[in-house]
Amino acid sequence: MQLQDIYIRDPFILPYDGVYYLYGKVKLNDTRFVVYKSIDLTEWSEPKVVFEPPSDFWATKDFWAPEVHEYKGRFYMFASFKTDGKCRATHILVSDSPDSEFSPLTIYPVTPADWECLDGTLYIDRAGVPYMVFCHEWTQIGNGAVYYARMSDDLTHFVTKPKKMFAALDYLFVESPLRNRECYVTDGPFLHRCENGDLLLTWSSYGENGYFVNVLKSDNGEIDGTWEPQNMLFDEHGGHGMIFRDFESELKLILHRPDRPLGEERAVVFDLREQNGQLIII
Repeated sequence: MQLQDIYIRDPFILPYDGVYYLYGKVKLNDTRFVVYKSIDLTEWSEPKVVFEPPSDFWATKDFWAPEVHEYKGRFYMFASFKTDGKCRATHILVSDSPDSEFSPLTIYPVTPADWECLDGTLYIDRAGVPYMVFCHEWTQIGNGAVYYARMSDDLTHFVTKPKKMFAALDYLFVESPLRNRECYVTDGPFLHRCENGDLLLTWSSYGENGYFVNVLKSDNGEIDGTWEPQNMLFDEHGGHGMIFRDFESELKLILHRPDRPLGEERAVVFDLREQNGQLIII
Protein backbone atom coordinates (compact mmCIF):
# COMPACT_ATOMS: atom_id res chain seq x y z
CA MET A 1 0.00 0.00 0.00
CA GLN A 2 0.98 3.62 -0.51
CA LEU A 3 -0.23 6.63 1.46
CA GLN A 4 -2.74 7.58 -1.23
CA ASP A 5 -4.35 4.17 -0.69
CA ILE A 6 -4.82 4.62 3.06
CA TYR A 7 -7.77 6.45 4.61
CA ILE A 8 -6.54 8.29 7.69
CA ARG A 9 -7.28 11.31 9.84
CA ASP A 10 -4.91 12.68 12.46
CA PRO A 11 -1.94 10.51 11.35
CA PHE A 12 0.87 9.69 13.76
CA ILE A 13 4.19 7.98 12.92
CA LEU A 14 6.44 6.29 15.44
CA PRO A 15 9.92 5.52 14.05
CA TYR A 16 11.30 2.58 16.01
CA ASP A 17 14.06 0.03 15.39
CA GLY A 18 14.21 0.54 11.62
CA VAL A 19 10.43 0.53 11.07
CA TYR A 20 7.92 3.36 10.73
CA TYR A 21 4.60 2.68 12.46
CA LEU A 22 1.58 4.67 11.23
CA TYR A 23 -1.48 4.60 13.51
CA GLY A 24 -5.08 5.27 12.53
CA LYS A 25 -8.40 3.63 11.60
CA VAL A 26 -9.58 1.91 8.43
CA LYS A 27 -12.86 3.88 8.28
CA LEU A 28 -14.40 6.94 9.88
CA ASN A 29 -16.73 5.31 12.43
CA ASP A 30 -14.58 2.31 13.30
CA THR A 31 -14.01 1.51 16.98
CA ARG A 32 -10.68 -0.17 16.36
CA PHE A 33 -7.22 1.24 15.90
CA VAL A 34 -4.79 -0.18 13.36
CA VAL A 35 -1.13 0.17 12.48
CA TYR A 36 0.57 0.22 9.07
CA LYS A 37 4.31 -0.53 8.83
CA SER A 38 6.97 0.70 6.42
CA ILE A 39 10.75 0.73 6.15
CA ASP A 40 10.93 3.59 3.64
CA LEU A 41 7.83 5.81 4.16
CA THR A 42 6.69 4.79 0.66
CA GLU A 43 5.47 1.19 0.72
CA TRP A 44 3.18 0.30 3.61
CA SER A 45 1.84 -2.99 4.95
CA GLU A 46 -1.80 -3.95 5.18
CA PRO A 47 -3.39 -2.68 8.41
CA LYS A 48 -3.10 -4.71 11.59
CA VAL A 49 -5.59 -4.20 14.43
CA VAL A 50 -3.78 -3.16 17.62
CA PHE A 51 -6.77 -2.06 19.73
CA GLU A 52 -10.29 -3.39 19.85
CA PRO A 53 -12.22 -2.27 22.93
CA PRO A 54 -12.89 -4.93 25.55
CA SER A 55 -16.51 -5.53 26.48
CA ASP A 56 -16.21 -3.49 29.67
CA PHE A 57 -14.50 -0.48 28.06
CA TRP A 58 -16.32 2.74 28.93
CA ALA A 59 -16.35 4.35 25.44
CA THR A 60 -18.54 3.37 22.49
CA LYS A 61 -17.85 5.95 19.74
CA ASP A 62 -15.60 8.69 18.37
CA PHE A 63 -12.39 6.70 18.63
CA TRP A 64 -9.99 9.38 17.39
CA ALA A 65 -6.36 10.38 16.94
CA PRO A 66 -4.24 7.49 18.28
CA GLU A 67 -0.60 8.33 18.86
CA VAL A 68 2.05 6.04 20.34
CA HIS A 69 5.06 7.01 22.43
CA GLU A 70 7.86 4.83 23.74
CA TYR A 71 8.36 5.51 27.45
CA LYS A 72 10.49 3.51 29.89
CA GLY A 73 10.57 0.45 27.67
CA ARG A 74 6.85 0.22 26.92
CA PHE A 75 4.57 1.77 24.30
CA TYR A 76 1.75 4.09 25.30
CA MET A 77 -1.14 5.00 23.03
CA PHE A 78 -2.90 8.30 23.76
CA ALA A 79 -6.29 8.45 22.04
CA SER A 80 -9.65 10.23 22.25
CA PHE A 81 -12.89 8.43 23.11
CA LYS A 82 -16.55 9.25 23.77
CA THR A 83 -19.81 7.67 24.93
CA ASP A 84 -23.29 9.05 25.50
CA GLY A 85 -23.69 10.67 28.89
CA LYS A 86 -19.98 11.12 29.50
CA CYS A 87 -17.46 13.71 28.39
CA ARG A 88 -15.00 13.02 25.60
CA ALA A 89 -11.64 12.07 27.09
CA THR A 90 -8.08 11.04 26.41
CA HIS A 91 -7.49 7.49 27.62
CA ILE A 92 -4.05 5.88 27.67
CA LEU A 93 -3.48 2.35 26.37
CA VAL A 94 -0.30 0.31 26.75
CA SER A 95 1.57 -2.46 24.96
CA ASP A 96 4.95 -4.17 25.12
CA SER A 97 5.62 -3.56 21.41
CA PRO A 98 4.50 -0.98 18.86
CA ASP A 99 2.46 -3.44 16.78
CA SER A 100 0.98 -5.83 19.32
CA GLU A 101 -2.32 -5.52 21.18
CA PHE A 102 -2.83 -2.41 23.31
CA SER A 103 -4.92 -2.54 26.47
CA PRO A 104 -6.26 0.19 28.78
CA LEU A 105 -3.65 1.34 31.29
CA THR A 106 -6.36 2.37 33.78
CA ILE A 107 -10.09 1.82 34.16
CA TYR A 108 -10.93 5.49 33.71
CA PRO A 109 -9.37 8.16 31.48
CA VAL A 110 -6.94 10.63 33.02
CA THR A 111 -8.42 13.88 31.69
CA PRO A 112 -10.97 15.68 33.93
CA ALA A 113 -14.27 13.77 34.00
CA ASP A 114 -16.36 16.94 33.63
CA TRP A 115 -14.33 18.39 30.75
CA GLU A 116 -14.80 17.59 27.07
CA CYS A 117 -11.19 16.73 26.17
CA LEU A 118 -9.35 15.38 23.18
CA ASP A 119 -6.00 15.00 21.44
CA GLY A 120 -3.82 14.30 24.45
CA THR A 121 -0.11 13.98 23.69
CA LEU A 122 2.93 13.06 25.79
CA TYR A 123 5.67 15.60 26.51
CA ILE A 124 8.84 14.76 28.46
CA ASP A 125 10.73 17.78 29.74
CA ARG A 126 14.50 18.10 29.90
CA ALA A 127 14.50 16.71 33.45
CA GLY A 128 12.62 13.60 32.33
CA VAL A 129 9.28 14.64 33.85
CA PRO A 130 6.20 13.46 31.90
CA TYR A 131 3.30 15.77 31.04
CA MET A 132 0.12 15.42 29.07
CA VAL A 133 -0.78 18.28 26.75
CA PHE A 134 -4.42 18.15 25.63
CA CYS A 135 -7.34 20.19 24.34
CA HIS A 136 -10.38 21.40 26.28
CA GLU A 137 -12.88 21.18 23.46
CA TRP A 138 -14.74 24.13 21.93
CA THR A 139 -18.00 22.12 22.03
CA GLN A 140 -18.10 22.76 25.80
CA ILE A 141 -16.37 26.12 26.19
CA GLY A 142 -16.76 27.84 22.78
CA ASN A 143 -13.19 29.13 22.73
CA GLY A 144 -11.17 25.91 22.61
CA ALA A 145 -8.03 25.83 24.74
CA VAL A 146 -4.86 23.78 25.25
CA TYR A 147 -3.79 22.66 28.73
CA TYR A 148 -0.94 20.74 30.31
CA ALA A 149 -0.72 18.67 33.48
CA ARG A 150 2.18 16.86 35.10
CA MET A 151 1.71 13.11 35.11
CA SER A 152 2.76 10.39 37.53
CA ASP A 153 5.88 8.49 36.51
CA ASP A 154 3.73 5.49 35.51
CA LEU A 155 1.38 7.72 33.43
CA THR A 156 -1.70 6.55 35.33
CA HIS A 157 -2.90 9.95 36.60
CA PHE A 158 -2.29 13.68 36.81
CA VAL A 159 -0.30 14.87 39.83
CA THR A 160 -1.07 18.55 39.21
CA LYS A 161 -4.21 20.37 38.14
CA PRO A 162 -4.34 21.24 34.42
CA LYS A 163 -2.97 24.67 33.54
CA LYS A 164 -3.97 26.63 30.46
CA MET A 165 -1.30 27.18 27.82
CA PHE A 166 -3.39 29.18 25.35
CA ALA A 167 -6.85 29.48 23.81
CA ALA A 168 -7.80 29.67 20.13
CA LEU A 169 -8.85 33.34 20.27
CA ASP A 170 -5.49 34.36 21.72
CA TYR A 171 -4.46 34.52 18.05
CA LEU A 172 -6.06 36.86 15.54
CA PHE A 173 -5.74 34.45 12.61
CA VAL A 174 -8.26 31.97 14.10
CA GLU A 175 -11.78 31.97 12.64
CA SER A 176 -14.92 29.94 13.23
CA PRO A 177 -15.65 27.40 10.46
CA LEU A 178 -19.38 27.44 11.29
CA ARG A 179 -21.87 30.16 10.42
CA ASN A 180 -23.90 31.71 13.22
CA ARG A 181 -22.09 29.74 15.91
CA GLU A 182 -19.00 30.38 17.95
CA CYS A 183 -16.63 27.53 17.19
CA TYR A 184 -12.99 28.30 17.89
CA VAL A 185 -11.07 25.07 17.57
CA THR A 186 -7.86 23.80 19.16
CA ASP A 187 -6.78 20.44 17.71
CA GLY A 188 -3.75 18.19 17.68
CA PRO A 189 -1.07 19.84 19.87
CA PHE A 190 2.39 18.38 19.39
CA LEU A 191 5.65 19.46 21.06
CA HIS A 192 8.99 19.67 19.26
CA ARG A 193 12.37 20.52 20.80
CA CYS A 194 14.67 22.26 18.31
CA GLU A 195 18.37 21.60 18.07
CA ASN A 196 19.00 25.11 19.46
CA GLY A 197 16.88 24.32 22.55
CA ASP A 198 13.73 26.21 21.55
CA LEU A 199 10.47 24.48 22.42
CA LEU A 200 7.86 24.66 19.65
CA LEU A 201 4.26 23.50 19.54
CA THR A 202 2.26 22.72 16.42
CA TRP A 203 -1.54 22.77 16.56
CA SER A 204 -4.52 23.05 14.23
CA SER A 205 -7.54 25.31 13.95
CA TYR A 206 -9.39 27.17 11.20
CA GLY A 207 -8.46 30.40 9.44
CA GLU A 208 -9.29 32.24 6.24
CA ASN A 209 -8.02 29.35 4.10
CA GLY A 210 -9.57 26.56 6.18
CA TYR A 211 -7.90 24.00 8.44
CA PHE A 212 -4.26 24.78 9.22
CA VAL A 213 -1.12 23.82 11.13
CA ASN A 214 0.40 26.71 13.06
CA VAL A 215 3.64 26.93 15.06
CA LEU A 216 3.99 28.55 18.50
CA LYS A 217 7.16 28.99 20.57
CA SER A 218 7.54 29.00 24.34
CA ASP A 219 9.21 32.21 25.47
CA ASN A 220 11.14 30.41 28.22
CA GLY A 221 11.88 27.14 26.42
CA GLU A 222 9.57 25.11 28.63
CA ILE A 223 5.97 24.06 28.80
CA ASP A 224 4.98 26.76 31.31
CA GLY A 225 6.08 29.62 29.07
CA THR A 226 4.01 32.11 27.08
CA TRP A 227 3.21 30.67 23.64
CA GLU A 228 4.12 33.18 20.96
CA PRO A 229 3.01 32.75 17.32
CA GLN A 230 5.84 31.95 14.90
CA ASN A 231 4.53 31.01 11.47
CA MET A 232 1.74 29.30 9.58
CA LEU A 233 3.27 25.96 8.62
CA PHE A 234 0.42 24.70 6.41
CA ASP A 235 -2.97 26.24 5.62
CA GLU A 236 -4.25 24.40 2.57
CA HIS A 237 -7.25 22.53 4.05
CA GLY A 238 -5.10 20.10 6.00
CA GLY A 239 -3.88 19.66 9.54
CA HIS A 240 -3.60 17.75 12.80
CA GLY A 241 0.07 17.22 12.13
CA MET A 242 3.00 15.77 14.03
CA ILE A 243 6.77 15.90 13.60
CA PHE A 244 9.27 13.05 13.52
CA ARG A 245 12.81 12.31 12.35
CA ASP A 246 13.43 9.62 9.78
CA PHE A 247 16.23 7.10 10.15
CA GLU A 248 18.61 9.51 8.42
CA SER A 249 17.75 12.13 11.10
CA GLU A 250 15.87 14.28 8.59
CA LEU A 251 12.92 16.19 10.01
CA LYS A 252 9.43 15.34 8.69
CA LEU A 253 5.87 16.62 9.09
CA ILE A 254 2.86 14.36 8.56
CA LEU A 255 -0.74 15.63 8.42
CA HIS A 256 -4.04 14.73 6.80
CA ARG A 257 -5.74 16.48 3.91
CA PRO A 258 -8.31 17.36 2.74
CA ASP A 259 -10.03 18.17 5.99
CA ARG A 260 -13.52 16.83 5.47
CA PRO A 261 -14.70 13.58 7.08
CA LEU A 262 -15.98 11.92 3.92
CA GLY A 263 -13.43 9.15 3.54
CA GLU A 264 -11.19 11.27 1.29
CA GLU A 265 -8.59 12.11 3.94
CA ARG A 266 -5.06 10.93 3.25
CA ALA A 267 -1.73 11.35 5.02
CA VAL A 268 0.86 13.63 3.42
CA VAL A 269 4.52 13.78 4.48
CA PHE A 270 6.64 16.91 4.05
CA ASP A 271 10.33 17.60 4.56
CA LEU A 272 11.02 20.18 7.25
CA ARG A 273 13.94 22.25 8.41
CA GLU A 274 14.59 24.37 11.45
CA GLN A 275 15.46 27.97 10.63
CA ASN A 276 15.99 30.69 13.23
CA GLY A 277 13.61 29.08 15.69
CA GLN A 278 10.98 28.39 13.05
CA LEU A 279 9.88 25.28 11.20
CA ILE A 280 9.84 25.60 7.43
CA ILE A 281 8.42 23.14 4.86
CA ILE A 282 11.05 22.52 2.22
